[in-house]
Amino acid sequence: MTARTAPASAPLPSRQSFPFVIWLRSRLLARWYDRHLQRLDLAEIDDHLLRDLGLTPQDVRRECAKSFWQA
Repeated sequence: MTARTAPASAPLPSRQSFPFVIWLRSRLLARWYDRHLQRLDLAEIDDHLLRDLGLTPQDVRRECAKSFWQA
């Protein structure tokens, strides 16, 4: 009976890639959390400042209704 091995064309992932995946995941989570906080802040801006920014209350409601992962 022969032992099964991975085909030569599919290299094994190196251990160096694991820290990159952790870093990438933490960056994604940080981006999502930052987006969530920005939408909370946007919801608290009064109408006078919204006019200065060129936004309407409908724009704010639309943006705040998005989920944290949506850009």
